[in-house]
Amino acid sequence: MSAAKLLLIALLGSTLALPASGAEVNAVASFSILGDIVAHVGGDRVALTTIVGPNADTHVYEPKPADAQALHAAQIFFVNGLGFEGWLDRLVEATGFDGPVIVTSDGVRSHTMDEDGETVTDPHAWQSLKNGLLYVANIEKGLCQVDPDGCPTYQANAKAYSAEITALDNQVIAQIDTVPVEQRKVITTHDAFGYFGEEYGVAFLAPEGISTDSEASAADVGRLIEQVRADGVKALFLENMSDGRLLEQISRETGAVVGGELYADALSEPGQGAASYLEMFAHNIELLVPAMAGK
Repeated sequence: MSAAKLLLIALLGSTLALPASGAEVNAVASFSILGDIVAHVGGDRVALTTIVGPNADTHVYEPKPADAQALHAAQIFFVNGLGFEGWLDRLVEATGFDGPVIVTSDGVRSHTMDEDGETVTDPHAWQSLKNGLLYVANIEKGLCQVDPDGCPTYQANAKAYSAEITALDNQVIAQIDTVPVEQRKVITTHDAFGYFGEEYGVAFLAPEGISTDSEASAADVGRLIEQVRADGVKALFLENMSDGRLLEQISRETGAVVGGELYADALSEPGQGAASYLEMFAHNIELLVPAMAGK
């Protein structure tokens, strides 16, 4: 029996419902970073369920009956798109959801890159704060669509939040500008920072592809080690969802130091320093800038 059918059976056989709420809109977001952005725009008018939570991997996630229940009860579904949620169509089919599915990356100038010999779309568009502004605008439009009475609230929330994003974007640019261009080179455990790199002028290298379930070959790792030695790369970083053994190998063989844990595809739990979209960016910059500068 297919996973979609199993989800549908679980949904139809359950008597559980979403918690009562004084909010006007029941919404679902696909993963933690997007959920935080939706929460800022929606405010108290939106009761939000986020499918893939903090420190969890959206690339390899398998939807659960509770996810089907939440989507079945929702009025609107916010997703990243760009191929990020490989389980998306299956979940929508299982629930029979017929509300608007808002692709929040709509309008982004997407990147393509090589993964295991195939050209694929890089889905990590939120790693540019300017793209984050597009996410906010798309979320605002989606909420206004399902709740016209609340549109002035969503517009006000989006305006205030966009101002915060823009202020942080300016800070990020200023901090990276303190690092000499030739030193702006970073290695991470998987290739999730392409949009960041293009936006802020940082070269990111990774032994794995876009998806965290992609495995690096020995030849790929060997070439990366040679590049680290040749280019004098100082900054190696783990990610909160990734296996760090490859970076540890690169560190041993090159002498480059692993500089800490970046957040790419998921937020942290509260109190871990990256529990919101803006905290995530600030956390990453606090680690990246001194590491690239060799401090």
